[in-house]
Amino acid sequence: MFRPVNLFRLVLVALSFGVTGILVLAIGSFFVVADWAEVGHNLLDPTLLASLRLSLWTAASSALLVMLCALPIGLALSRYAFRGRGLVKAVVDLPVAFPELVLGLCLLLCFGKTPVGKWLSAVGLPLVFTKQGVVAAQFFTALPYAIRIMKSTYDFIDPRLEFVSRSLGYSSLQTFWNVTLPMAKSGLVAAGVISFARCLGTFGTVLILAGGSAGKTDTLPIHLYLNISYGNLSLAMTSGMVLIAVAFAAIFLFEKTEARL
Repeated sequence: MFRPVNLFRLVLVALSFGVTGILVLAIGSFFVVADWAEVGHNLLDPTLLASLRLSLWTAASSALLVMLCALPIGLALSRYAFRGRGLVKAVVDLPVAFPELVLGLCLLLCFGKTPVGKWLSAVGLPLVFTKQGVVAAQFFTALPYAIRIMKSTYDFIDPRLEFVSRSLGYSSLQTFWNVTLPMAKSGLVAAGVISFARCLGTFGTVLILAGGSAGKTDTLPIHLYLNISYGNLSLAMTSGMVLIAVAFAAIFLFEKTEARL
């Protein structure tokens, strides 16, 4: 007896393999077309190494700031009903729908020659065309994704466990630290990895706010763009390979960590 073919399942599996195959071909083209002798030489290029160091430093700093904000904001949106909650959620989610260039322009207008921008410059934290601006651009680009992940994570945690903790005399902060946060560790890791990867790959927001100055604010995506503009396709491809490798390492680390949780 032959088992009947589940057409719906077959279509879903075929679609999954089809899209995956296209992505593999697109990513694989980097490694097939590349001249590996030039790639090896380009990996030691001082400008590429400087961009890599800047990217890793700013992405790590931005991701840390993102998580410090996403943890409490996600909890507030998940657990508490307050006036203006819908507005906060809508505004926080707006950058997801914005093109990065629009978000960068908004930040430039906000932190440029305005009272806010002048005050930041006065306290030694100028954001326009500076490395601090790179961090700010990455922060505002990645923050909505981390908040969404953390809110969804908190939504799946039974609030009755928190009520029990409060009834035993623990404060709200103690309950969050000892009950909620340990149960949210999988979402915490996911949000952290996604935030880091999103910060690392931010292009348009950084270009507009930080300027993408060679040797100063050129992160790896900016370095890739600048070299394409100069016609140096080999160095641009090497920058893309490094970005792919770092992103793959981050996702691999996430999968390994998630499996242990």
